[in-house]
Amino acid sequence: MSSIKITKLDRSSAYFDQQLHDLITWNEADDRDIQHRVLDIIADVRQKGDQAVIDYTNRFDHTNFSHPSELELGKDTLKTAWEQLPAEQAHALKTAAERIRAYAEHQLMESWQYTEADGTLLGQRVTPLDSVGLYVPGGKAAYPSSVLMNAVPAKVAGVGELVMVVPTPNGETNELVLAAAYLAGVDRAFAIGGAQAVAALAYGTATVPAVAKIVGPGNIYVATAKKLVFGQVGIDMIAGPSEILIICDGLTNPDWIAMDLFSQAEHDENAQSILISNDADFLAAVENSINALLPTMERAEIIGTSLSTRGALIKVNNLDEAAEVANRIAPEHLELSVENPEAVLKNIRHAGAIFMGRYTAEALGDYCAGPNHVLPTSGTARFSSPLGVYDFQKRTSLINCSQTGASNLGKTASVLARGESLTAHARSAEYRIKG
Repeated sequence: MSSIKITKLDRSSAYFDQQLHDLITWNEADDRDIQHRVLDIIADVRQKGDQAVIDYTNRFDHTNFSHPSELELGKDTLKTAWEQLPAEQAHALKTAAERIRAYAEHQLMESWQYTEADGTLLGQRVTPLDSVGLYVPGGKAAYPSSVLMNAVPAKVAGVGELVMVVPTPNGETNELVLAAAYLAGVDRAFAIGGAQAVAALAYGTATVPAVAKIVGPGNIYVATAKKLVFGQVGIDMIAGPSEILIICDGLTNPDWIAMDLFSQAEHDENAQSILISNDADFLAAVENSINALLPTMERAEIIGTSLSTRGALIKVNNLDEAAEVANRIAPEHLELSVENPEAVLKNIRHAGAIFMGRYTAEALGDYCAGPNHVLPTSGTARFSSPLGVYDFQKRTSLINCSQTGASNLGKTASVLARGESLTAHARSAEYRIKG
């Protein structure tokens, strides 16, 4: 395999800002053709229900379903998958689930309230969602880790019913995914995927229950469907390609850094892996490691395409500049592979998850560290957060006015309501004002 060419940028260049912009801009424009196709699928599912789900599933996944009852993967199926799992895999899944659960339990929001001097009570009530749909990819790869990362926090939050959908191309199931579903407490599972599965979860069919929120990753059709049903249901986020950004001071083994870059590049050709360093010789050493290690990788072609089209090696003058560039990128995963990661951390404002120190490989976060691996991508870490228990809880405001409180607040409300020409609002409040 010939050496791959990776984009090289220098913070000192007069063209750096534009070059960085071009590098990180994700040009997956909304495809109108895909939108129209997904809208048609959603409309068919709303109108024809189970039959539309069966027709599209047979067509896209090459299955042979003939009756809605065949769509559901029963609890016994999930349990059998768990019981027949090799001991090493079962132990790994259980360890990961326990760590994810322990971390999630720290995120639980609690209800609160306080009473004012006049007896008025104000507060907030926190309750779990009634039901959640979990989409699990089942095409090129299967991700039991995604099952745990989505299902465990939902269960910690107290979600009433957790419904998993997972495509089974050519009728083949992934036993590790089914085992993870059993371990995480999935209540119901269906062998369907694509836009039709999202539509079924959003609107419900005779067989697939409608849910309050849909979470989980998927292809462009799934992502488009989630966009289009938002409002009917909640969604977690619209995820773009996987990303990793590494800041290194030049003292970490270059082979380690190269493999960390590979760890995200191997997801797909559109994944983005970027290394920032203040050491030009180290950047060259990592490039050498990339070319030396790439032929040893099973997914070498995907990694090579990803690195050559969207990867980059960025030279900065110091670690403060590295942090500034990182904030502009707002990466999904950020590794601080430096001697004093806490010092760099102080300057980081935007990242989905931060992996601190030379020994903290991003891959640990993908599987078993504990924090969720469902993270904001494409710069959305500027305004959004990792998936967590709080995504499966909702908040309700509580207001209980005493007679005195209603009278005092009524005077203020009356003035503001009449200022907005909303007389009924004003009079409603005024009725409660003590004479």
